[in-house]
Amino acid sequence: MANYALSELLGAPVLDPSGAVAGRVREVALTPQESRNEIFSVIVKTPSGDRVLSRDAFQNVNGGISSSQPANCWPEFTSHEGMLLLSRDLLDQQIIDVHGRKVVRVNDVDFEVLPHNGRIVLRVYGVDVGTRGAVRRLLKGIVPMVALRGLLARIPPRIIPWQYVDIIETDPARRVKLRIESSNLNKLHPADIAEIMADLAPAEREAVFESLDEEVAAGALEEVDTKLGVSIVQSLDPEHAAEIVEEMNPDAAADLLAELPQEKSDEILEEMQPEERHDVEGLLEFSEHTAAGRMTTDFLGFSEDATVMDAIDALRGFSGGPEAVSTLFVLDGEDKLVGMVPLASIVLVEQDTPLKSLITEPLVTCQMDAKEREVAELFDKYNLLMLPVVDENGVVHGVITADDVIGLLREML
Repeated sequence: MANYALSELLGAPVLDPSGAVAGRVREVALTPQESRNEIFSVIVKTPSGDRVLSRDAFQNVNGGISSSQPANCWPEFTSHEGMLLLSRDLLDQQIIDVHGRKVVRVNDVDFEVLPHNGRIVLRVYGVDVGTRGAVRRLLKGIVPMVALRGLLARIPPRIIPWQYVDIIETDPARRVKLRIESSNLNKLHPADIAEIMADLAPAEREAVFESLDEEVAAGALEEVDTKLGVSIVQSLDPEHAAEIVEEMNPDAAADLLAELPQEKSDEILEEMQPEERHDVEGLLEFSEHTAAGRMTTDFLGFSEDATVMDAIDALRGFSGGPEAVSTLFVLDGEDKLVGMVPLASIVLVEQDTPLKSLITEPLVTCQMDAKEREVAELFDKYNLLMLPVVDENGVVHGVITADDVIGLLREML
């Protein structure tokens, strides 16, 4: 196996079967719908115009490309539809390094050259985001190749393997047509995606966000700066925005919608499912800097005669985040708080054990109009994972989770 760089191929001679120079490499093309990493063709500049040399005709790569087909058999290049042109679409462009969880700029593209059934195969190995790729391109044609290779050998490579590259395509229709996947990006933690979003220009940010799964997009929206989140949501059509907001924690969704222009917020609420819309609209009534403004309505409450088995069944069907089930709540017939049960407690007992028998003390709550600082102090004093928010009658309206308080403290710093 040999390695080659895109910058070395561009402008390199293309030889016909007789060994004569028939043209020079203008572009190198992938068709991702055919193969994610194998070069499909090169575009050759010839005296009769641009021609397409198919991968089936690649005989050798050594200072240029040798073709098994004569130049008059190379079809005319008429359209780049369905092609990812590596020089145009990658060089000096930003991509997402999903392994390093950051945005980087491409200085060069590395290939591996492999023999295959009497011909050679060019495969994209990775993208060069370091100094070596930049120097290679800067000094190409200025410094003799032997000297340049000696210099490059002393520069440590910074190659991101191709499987860890997510291409930023600002045209969503083209992204779909080329089948550029974002499956690896969808596997990142929402906080990492939020940092990536912050490093992108608006058009790139919107294109990447459009490619995310709705649940992942919702998690990222909960992590980004409020101003950035507002900008992203405003770029989406109301129906798509509603689908994402429905996946957010109700408290985070309410905070976000409260920052949007009223007209946009109303459009999104109109598109939401009735149950999710009801929860968010209820939270929008409260001041952001109170316990009620910080709480979420995602929690698990049980009647006084519920058993551990009832709790297990409810946990299986719970659609909220894992942070909202660290504590279970026992309520009376009027939804007044009777007691709290740590999730870990139900693992240690029989399934017919009454939940009420697992209640722990003390029973710590806060009023709906409690200030944020009071909420933070209660979490610190009692080492809480979750804090129920009650009205003057003791009825539970929501809960504040530890991650909410972490976000609150970050804002207060």
